[in-house]
Amino acid sequence: KVVGRLNMDRRQLQSLHTLAHVTVRIVATLLILLVIIGPPGQLGTFLGLAGAGLTVALKDFIVGFLGWFVLMGKNGIRLGDWVEINGVTGEVVEIGPFHTVLLETGNWTDSGHPTGRRVTFTNSFAIEGHYFNFSTTGQWLWDELQLVLSTGQDPYPIVNEIRKRVSEATKEGAKQAEEEWRRSTRSREMSSFSVEPAISVKPVVGGVEVAVRYITRANERYQLRSKLYQDAVELLGGKRIPASAD
Repeated sequence: KVVGRLNMDRRQLQSLHTLAHVTVRIVATLLILLVIIGPPGQLGTFLGLAGAGLTVALKDFIVGFLGWFVLMGKNGIRLGDWVEINGVTGEVVEIGPFHTVLLETGNWTDSGHPTGRRVTFTNSFAIEGHYFNFSTTGQWLWDELQLVLSTGQDPYPIVNEIRKRVSEATKEGAKQAEEEWRRSTRSREMSSFSVEPAISVKPVVGGVEVAVRYITRANERYQLRSKLYQDAVELLGGKRIPASAD
């Protein structure tokens, strides 16, 4: 009943349930040891030495367990998050007291399809290493569309049309991303930050390279990029290119 009254999502409730389960086990183990060994007395020195030895022998497990508390905190990770741990990227599918499991999806520039491998890390990375997680619930990132226009044609009508289509395709997502980013930070730099698609044009061998950077959700980037490339192929093929308005 108490848990039901808390305003938490499914992932937070699952984390709370795991924490409560482990806490009960630890308390039960301590009570059993207290009944078997008895109250601390002359065994204090022996228990101190034994504890020091166990601390050295079980260092990785202890650090991993402490790392679990870090991961359960405000700036930690949750089930379903897209993260990068020690150079491996993927979706979090399991968070235990000692280990975290990712469903590997490759790096952010890949298609984003799972590789089929489950990668397990000890939770010590939360203390001794580093990890990357999205700062917002929408899990937004910048993706890029790259095209090369051949020499001998005016690139600006195509560039303008690409900008228009990318803006239309990412309009709703960019607005949501901007709102979430503004809520998650109080930095003054956010006041001048723009989520509008950015286009860069530069000459390359054989033509002009056009690069478009835009906002998309992590789990939708491959589908959106494929759609934009399909539109770009139609434009480069001479289909539905509007006349340049000068």
